[in-house]
Amino acid sequence: MKSSFKDIINSEKTVLVDFFGTWCGPCQALMPILKDVKDEVGDAVKIVKIDIDKNNELAVKYQVRSVPTMILFVDGEPKWRQSGVLQKKDILNVIEVHGGLPV
Repeated sequence: MKSSFKDIINSEKTVLVDFFGTWCGPCQALMPILKDVKDEVGDAVKIVKIDIDKNNELAVKYQVRSVPTMILFVDGEPKWRQSGVLQKKDILNVIEVHGGLPV
């Protein structure tokens, strides 16, 4: 990863971070849903995937105890988090309510 995680979450954009494991079935199910979300929100939201096995320190720092866990950052601050698979409409709602973006 070229940018540091801190730089990524402190960007001017709302950032949705997906903490995942390559071995995790629900994480694999979430991938196409996040792609659909990205297609809808475009460049307004940055979606970042973090492999917990390769980035264990981040997973510990943000107390990720199960995967997938999504955390929505606004101005570098976590505004929402949830573990498990959500549907596209639910993720878009979270971005609108907590990220302040009309979607």
